[in-house]
Amino acid sequence: MGLFRRKSEKEKLEAKYQKMIAEAYKLSHTDRKASDLLTAEADELLKKIETMD
Repeated sequence: MGLFRRKSEKEKLEAKYQKMIAEAYKLSHTDRKASDLLTAEADELLKKIETMD
């Protein structure tokens, strides 16, 4: 059923990545530099996720 199943480390990182990308998109409308920094952080996180496979 999975109702009370704990998230794996990979699932937690993927959720964090999605949140970072969404925040970077919102920032891109007002603060491009901050958006670029957050996007770079998200890219590093994605590389970490990909190495977990």
